[in-house]
Amino acid sequence: MELNNQYTPYQAGDVVYVIYRNPHTQSVANVQEAVVVNDPEHPYELALFLYETYYPLTHEIAVYSSEEEAENAYSQSFGDI
Repeated sequence: MELNNQYTPYQAGDVVYVIYRNPHTQSVANVQEAVVVNDPEHPYELALFLYETYYPLTHEIAVYSSEEEAENAYSQSFGDI
């Protein structure tokens, strides 16, 4: 289920943090800064801009407001950073 502007606490321009898995090496994950943007293909929806790519902002992506919060979640899931 995709989120749109009325259902998410985020707005275009917000800097957020996600736990990103390397698409080439699934065993490698790290905390990465991303930016919330208006989805260029769906103007009324938001997306994450990360590594020069747009990702739909969905309930399936764990998004954190602070780097510390993301690092704590990473540590709980994968061990120390």
